[in-house]
Amino acid sequence: MKVVVGSLNPVKINATLHAFRHYYNFVEVVGAESNSRVPDQPIGNETFEGAFNRVKDVYRRYTADFYVGIEGGIYKIADIWFSFGAVCIMNKHGRVGWGTSPMFTLPDFVVKKLQTRVELGGVMDELINEHNSKQKQGAIGYLSKGVIDRMKLYEIGVIMALVPFINSGWYFK
Repeated sequence: MKVVVGSLNPVKINATLHAFRHYYNFVEVVGAESNSRVPDQPIGNETFEGAFNRVKDVYRRYTADFYVGIEGGIYKIADIWFSFGAVCIMNKHGRVGWGTSPMFTLPDFVVKKLQTRVELGGVMDELINEHNSKQKQGAIGYLSKGVIDRMKLYEIGVIMALVPFINSGWYFK
């Protein structure tokens, strides 16, 4: 089975590989450059739009069994700002599944920077004096003191988006 992820970020590619291996044997996952067509730091529904745009982009250009779009963003719920990943999966027949990673809160001073469209990865790099943390542990890795990293966070989101496909009789008529 071939899966194309709309990203060259190894965290997103490996998260997808680990998630698919829970349900499918002989999975090949490859990354491909894609355009989310949303700001570098998505806010609110832009996060879901970015994931969907990534899927549509690779679906149009590649031949595979599944296509995956993952977009990190922030969302305000009940007056609280959360960071999370939106995940969209499309199969070769055009059926779509959605999921999200677990959500976690960010310090207020970080949220203020993100609202100016500065990307979370850049903010975290500056705060923790690291380079390209978004392709490593990510903000959650630092904030959880290494208990969960960005790959594990996104793996859970990909599993959530696979739910309709592993229960297709209930979701797709």
